[in-house]
Amino acid sequence: MNTGIRDSGFGIRESGSPPTPAPAVANPQSPIPNPGSPRIALIAGEASGDLLGAGLIDELRKRYPNAQFAGIGGDGMRNAGCETWFDASELAVMGLAEVLRHLPRLLRLRREFRERVLAWKPDVFIGIDAPDFNLGVERWLKQRGVRTVHYVSPSVWAWREKRAEKIGASADLVLCLFPMEPPIYARHGIDARFVGHPMADDIGYQADRDAARAMLGISSSSPVLAVLPGSRQGEIARLGETFFEAAWQVSEQVLGLHVLVPAANPGCKPLLAEQLSRSALPVMRSHLLDGNARLAMLAADVVLLASGTATLEAMLVKRPMVVGYKVAPLTYRIVKALGLIKVDRFALPNILAREDLAPELMQDDCTPENVAAAVLDWFRHPDKIARLQPRYLQLHAELRRDASARAADAVAGLLAQRDSRFGIRDSAETSQ
Repeated sequence: MNTGIRDSGFGIRESGSPPTPAPAVANPQSPIPNPGSPRIALIAGEASGDLLGAGLIDELRKRYPNAQFAGIGGDGMRNAGCETWFDASELAVMGLAEVLRHLPRLLRLRREFRERVLAWKPDVFIGIDAPDFNLGVERWLKQRGVRTVHYVSPSVWAWREKRAEKIGASADLVLCLFPMEPPIYARHGIDARFVGHPMADDIGYQADRDAARAMLGISSSSPVLAVLPGSRQGEIARLGETFFEAAWQVSEQVLGLHVLVPAANPGCKPLLAEQLSRSALPVMRSHLLDGNARLAMLAADVVLLASGTATLEAMLVKRPMVVGYKVAPLTYRIVKALGLIKVDRFALPNILAREDLAPELMQDDCTPENVAAAVLDWFRHPDKIARLQPRYLQLHAELRRDASARAADAVAGLLAQRDSRFGIRDSAETSQ
């Protein structure tokens, strides 16, 4: 039945418009480009996006010293010179219940923001990550003649590849952090560029374990396991007790083991503290940290962690790892039954390497006994860890591409295409 409603960008439709989007048309208010002083609008909806945005602004400023930047961001983007009309924290909601509770406010913010962007007449709009919010804004602006960029591709390589077509309907250009992503977009006729991963730029090739341990007050000779069961309440609830039981089993075999547990954010620390207190781990050698996930990984001999971006960080600091993954049982059955997952591996290092560098224990296989056995295998076989290091270094080099500079070059290329329509020289050239 045609209800006359359309996708709001939050997985819920918004009333008042026809279901079929209008074709892209030139915006009669769109300005002739300003050589050397483009207007660039951006959205970053969380802390990681704010860091990406700040790095991108810094690089674009080198190419366009007189550029103007405005949009939604945090302290990093503000310090880089972006005028923030709204703070990034206003978009920081997670989980269906929280999204539904904030949906009226988010929809008002989105309507106000996109109208303000259009009135500002930007030369390009850049949505950074946060696809549920940004793709809808990008699509709306693109239909009105604004050039659009989406920075950080959703995981089209993992599930629902057809999403690439929807992303292409929103963005003129997609900037990808991983090398396997552009070929997927190419199959759908979408311009996507691999720019590298900023985390690979930020982390050095050599990891100093002794310095990290000194900062934490742990002896350089002590065995250390870092345990990271996730950053959200749901995944910590599913994985935390399994991980801590496994860590205790390891401590029974590895004498003097220290266990580092970095709390990703203040909201998850109480749950982690409760789970730790119920575990059999020795209190004197269990360390619950405020953040400092990278420091904990650097200090560790082995890392036990939930699947996600943290696995990439563990790879970049060159630590052997065991990766666990659990979702709600009903979700898992639905995903499996519908065949939505298109990859055999789910840990990023394994996907990038196309081989099993780290043991993966998913759903029913993620038991304390299986996890403990996999962790103990690393402790007992330092030769395997040594063989892992060259592969980690190779993958690090593949991702270390000066991502912010490459992203800025791609945006400059898009601006140059726009300028050429008006017979104007490449504005990056005119500023040099």
